Amino acid sequence: MVYPPETHAIPIPEMKDLPLAGGPFKGTVESLKQFQPAGWFQDGKFGIWAHWGPQAVAGDGDWYAHRLYQEGKFPYEDHLQTYGPPSKVGYKDIIPLWKAEKWDPEELMKLYKAAGAHYFVAQAVHHDNFDNWNSTYQKWNSVNMGPHKDIVGLWQKAAKEQGLPFGVSEHLGHSFQFMQVSHSADKHGDLAGVPYDGANPAYWDLYQVPALPGDTGWYSTDPRWAQEWYARIYDVVTQYKPDLLYSDGGVPYGQAGLNVIAQLYNLSVQEHGKLDAVYCCKKNYSHTEYFDGICAQDIERGEMDDIQPFAWQTDTSTGDWYYNRKDHYKTADEVIPTLVDIVSKNGNLLLNVVLYPDGSLPPEMETFLTDMAAWMKVNGEAIFGTRPWTIYGEGSTKVKGGAFKEGTHFSAADVRYTRKGDDIYITTLGLPADGKIFVRALASGSPLVTGEPTGVTLLGSSNDVKWSRTPDGLSIELPGTLPCKSALCVRISGLSTVAGLSPDTLDAFKNKLNTLPGPGQ
Repeated sequence: MVYPPETHAIPIPEMKDLPLAGGPFKGTVESLKQFQPAGWFQDGKFGIWAHWGPQAVAGDGDWYAHRLYQEGKFPYEDHLQTYGPPSKVGYKDIIPLWKAEKWDPEELMKLYKAAGAHYFVAQAVHHDNFDNWNSTYQKWNSVNMGPHKDIVGLWQKAAKEQGLPFGVSEHLGHSFQFMQVSHSADKHGDLAGVPYDGANPAYWDLYQVPALPGDTGWYSTDPRWAQEWYARIYDVVTQYKPDLLYSDGGVPYGQAGLNVIAQLYNLSVQEHGKLDAVYCCKKNYSHTEYFDGICAQDIERGEMDDIQPFAWQTDTSTGDWYYNRKDHYKTADEVIPTLVDIVSKNGNLLLNVVLYPDGSLPPEMETFLTDMAAWMKVNGEAIFGTRPWTIYGEGSTKVKGGAFKEGTHFSAADVRYTRKGDDIYITTLGLPADGKIFVRALASGSPLVTGEPTGVTLLGSSNDVKWSRTPDGLSIELPGTLPCKSALCVRISGLSTVAGLSPDTLDAFKNKLNTLPGPGQ
């Protein structure tokens, strides 16, 4: 079963004709369970993402290539007024308007690294079916059209120059359903019943062939689409050998998805002499049985509610996923507490920093990166290269675990723990109004630690820190001048963490913490 030649100018090879690179990984769950998160991923904690492509052009935010065909919705109305009716001027006509004329990946990467990014991820392809690389199997790509540049390749070059691991995100799995709306028509007005441009077979290599009845899930059931997904993602993985691959969903398309992961991992072994690549996908979509043990879990706009045994990742954005003229951008003071909370639970934060269509930064994003850089310069040692402590933190604010549940408002009474070597770090998720930090987990007599602190240091401050320790808790008095205007980090030296606590002892201690007021309350 293949696409008619008149709808797909480039033939799509079958999976058997794209063999896996030699190596220890096969396209089986059992083989892929050899996966262990790479050291750079476990240590990196913070990555910056360029979720950027032609859908940014209109300034109407995410899913523009879909929503411009939804009569009555804002993007449709804006498209109608700006470009014309989608029966005449559709997404195919927006793509040439994406020029990326002010895009400077080298300078952007310097800013990202200064802001604390320890890895970088580029969007390779979104649901719009447009490839941001020199694609072998899709003529609708950024080398042929729009910027006429290998966006993925130039991002990768800039990341390597800064010594950053490089990843790509693929959202292609959902493209088949995403673009089906382009085959419909207006229901009202002078053009009612006139098909949108997606109904024209000449453009089906962009807009997709019509779906069969009942094919409406996140991932299509059409075997032709599984074959094309495999060919194109195999292509980007094989050409660029990324350190990270992200799928916007669960492992796509059964065997096709397993083979892509094996290809990613085997190429990494060939390149580095060991597995140094990470595959991230979402457990809360289809094919969840493939998740356990073969990749790192990703949670979109949400996070975990407790420490996890394996490294995981939150992905979110400073605003809308694509440039939106009506956007409200997150500030560094909003992002930092979320980052600290995620890291305390063995997670990473992958953050999209919004770009204008031309590839430059909105002023708010320039300020954001500057503020992140200032905070990271002072407090980065409590983030990078750390591991979770025995408990993730104290305080009355609890995060609801799961996707699309971000927006937790933390206070200075909430603290989070990380560890590095023999040091324990306490980070407040706000500025204590009374100038004091109080934690119960480090009290004298706590079952979690032994010994006595030999050093209590406020990161970024040369002033001595006054502290006292009682059976109720450890109290820290902050100096009058603080090193930053957001979360504060204190390094505790000299205490030994008790290893091998029984689950009953740990649960009893957590329950005790939960029955008492939060720190500083």
